[in-house]
This record gives sequence, structure tokens and C-alpha cells, in this order.
Amino acid sequence: MTPRRGPRPLPLHLLLAGHRAWMAMAAIPSMTSGTGSPAWSGSWPGFAPRSEAARAERSRILAALPRNAPLGNAQPGNAQPGNAGSAGGTDALRAAVWRRLWEEDAALIRGIAAYRSHPWRRTLDDPPVAWREGPARLLDHGGTGPAVLFVPSLVNRATVLDLMQGHSMVRWLAGNGGRVMLLDWGWPGAEERGFTLTDWIAGRLERALVAARDAAGGPVVLAGYCMGGLLTLAAALRRPDLVRGLVLLATPWDFHAGGPEDRARAAAAARILPGLETVLGATGTLPVDWLQALFAGIDPFGIARKFRAFAKMDPDHPRTAHFVALEDWLNDGVPLPAPVARECLAGWYGENTPARGTWRVAGAAVDPARWRGPSFVAIPRGDRIVPPDSARALAARLPDAAVLEVAAGHIGMAAGMSAEAVLWRPLRDWLSALPPPK
Repeated sequence: MTPRRGPRPLPLHLLLAGHRAWMAMAAIPSMTSGTGSPAWSGSWPGFAPRSEAARAERSRILAALPRNAPLGNAQPGNAQPGNAGSAGGTDALRAAVWRRLWEEDAALIRGIAAYRSHPWRRTLDDPPVAWREGPARLLDHGGTGPAVLFVPSLVNRATVLDLMQGHSMVRWLAGNGGRVMLLDWGWPGAEERGFTLTDWIAGRLERALVAARDAAGGPVVLAGYCMGGLLTLAAALRRPDLVRGLVLLATPWDFHAGGPEDRARAAAAARILPGLETVLGATGTLPVDWLQALFAGIDPFGIARKFRAFAKMDPDHPRTAHFVALEDWLNDGVPLPAPVARECLAGWYGENTPARGTWRVAGAAVDPARWRGPSFVAIPRGDRIVPPDSARALAARLPDAAVLEVAAGHIGMAAGMSAEAVLWRPLRDWLSALPPPK
């Protein structure tokens, strides 16, 4: 069996675990100052938590300390500046924090080791290939009912929609009233590394759409997930003759929507582009580990948190295999061609071109208001990758869109344990109610 590499990039996640340790320890001098307010420039300057995620992680560590720890006047379970009272209390508090951090880091390592050694491996056979161009394949899952072509993001494997035996969105729909096809973009080769978004949409996706129409015997429903939703929207506007309906799952539109931290992340993504030019020029792509590092910035301590939890899971429980399946998919990403990386980071995130009406494909502005067919928009309310307000802005631009707000996260909506109830069944019902194709 091929050894697992995740969580990727591992050095970054271990560094973040160490960083949160410094943050927790840096809080202690200010807690003993007696000033009544944190003095983050205490004995360890430079480790002040500057984001909501960092402040929450520091507070979580301090609040989790046992209340009966021998800390003098300090009460770690309700730690407040100034309540440690004495040097002895400060030393005891510091020792208690170190013990807590040691226990958490040991759990993190156990969780990573348990994931890497878990026996589960994906064994699903690919369905027939209806069309192929370069590394891209149109996988025909069959079924009867409305024909649907699913289009994933360019930066992740299509298998998120065909995750594992007994838990596959496309196979479930193919067995429950859909005629399902899945576009697998494949790994970008030398040709694809020079592709712009126009090349992907007006070229490869459009030709895949023609092949799907031919296989189905008529126009198909075009369903895009995340970044794939933006690609499918642009393709549907270009070729409405091929598209019976439009499904947009966790699809961003207003990249400056959401709260202050969401807007700050969008601005940071744009600012980082000049620093990426060396690797973009050298490889022709934004490599997988660099992409994973950018996603880690959304929830810097999330990887450590979920692997600590995984260390406690029963290795034989179905949820454990599901966790491993999702992690295998996350760690098997696809590099993003350099021209697309520049267009997304500078245009989408920096200039907010979709929401401003200035994003163009093959010279034409992509305007959802021009879509004249039925549409279904699914918005996960717990989405950390696409802020719900970003997706709501797209739904508001589409005429008469059916909007489903889901109590799930970005990945959980499509592939989580409750995905059948929260998304697959409502989508099946919407598809079955579509008017007959003209």
C-alpha cells in the first residue's frame, strides 16, 4: 500500500501546533501583572494572538486547565489577568499549561499515526469513460432520470463526489432517479499548465458538456461544486442550448462578503500572489502543498484539533473509515495551473471581479442575471471556505433560484455522514420536478 502523506503540509501543521503553545505561554506574564488587562508585550513579545482563531485557541487552552491544579491564587478554568498573584502561582500555572500542551501534542501525534496506519483504502472501480481529452475524463455512472453532469473544483480530485463504497453522492443519485456523469479534470500536464480560465471553460468544459449532451441524448443539468460552480455558471451562460438546469453547490460569488476576518483573508490571498511568482514560474502551477497551506489559513488550528479527536475514535467504527476517506481525498489534491492561480488570487479575491461584474470568459462578462433556466443553489451555513454570504450573493443574482440552506460545512454538505439527508435527497427531489426538456 502507498504510504499516506497527510495531513499536508505536515511541517506547517506541526509548526502551528508549536505556535499555539507559545501563545498560551505568552499569556502567563500578563496574567500575573495585576493590571487587570492583558499586556501582550510581556516577556515573550511577538506572540500576541492577532486573529480571532488565535485568540480562541489561546483561550481554549487556558480554560481547559483543571480547576484543582496547584496554582496558588490562579484559577485556570477561569483565567483572568492579574489573578495568579505570586511568582509561585505563575510558575505553577506555567507548569500546568505545559502539561496540557504536552498531552494535546501527544494526542495529535497519536491521531496522525492512527490515520497513516489505518487499513482503509478506496477500492471503488471507475465507471465507463464516455469522453476523454488530455487527462480529463467524463465518467458515466449511468442511471435513469434527468441527466446531470457534475463538475468539481480544479484543485481537488473529483472523488469527493464519489467518496467510498456506500457513501457516494454520484452513485446514490444514479441509483435514485438520476442519469449521472462526473467530470474528472485529472492532473494538469504541460498543456494544461498554460490554461487560463477561458481555456478551461470555453474549451475543455464546453467540449465535455457537448459529450455529456450526446451521451444523454439531450441537454443536461450542469452541477458545479465550489470553484466548479463558477466554471459551470460561465459554461451555462455560453451554451444554454446544452444546459437544462443549473446546480451550484457551495459556490462563491462575492469574494469580499462575510465578516471582517473573511474580508481580511481575501485581501491576504491577493497580497501573497507576488511572493508566489517564483514557484509559479518554476513549476507552471501552484503546487498542492502551497494550496493546502493557503487553506490552512482559514482555520490554522483545525487540523490539530480534528486529529486529536481522531486519536480517540474506535478504529473499527464506520465514522473512522469515513474520516480516513475524506482525509485521503484532501491530501490527494491537484496543482492549480499558474495562469488560473493568478486570475483567481488577483481577480476573484483581490478585485472581486465576479461580484463587480468584471469577470470575463472569452471576452464576455459572466452575469448570473442572464441565466434563463431553472437553478438550484445549496449554501452550507457552516462553510469556512466559502462564506455563506458569498454564496447568497450569487443566489440573489439568479432569477427565481431554488435556494437550500444546509446545516453543514463546505465538505460535509456533499460528502459528510449526513449528506444524503441534507443535500442528496433535496437535490434528487428538485431534479425530479424539472419540466421536461424542450
